[in-house]
Amino acid sequence: MKFINYLKTISGVQVYPMVSLILFVLVFGLVLFLTFKTSKSYLDKAKNIPLNNND
Repeated sequence: MKFINYLKTISGVQVYPMVSLILFVLVFGLVLFLTFKTSKSYLDKAKNIPLNNND
């Protein structure tokens, strides 16, 4: 039996691709928003963490 036949027997299966697409777009948008919202001073401080010698 083909995989498509299993999907035909599930009621409401057409909702799952739309929900997963919406979740992906929301998470991707949130990551983009947080990336552009991050301040330059924080990024400069974070990129120098491996170079700090506080031992």
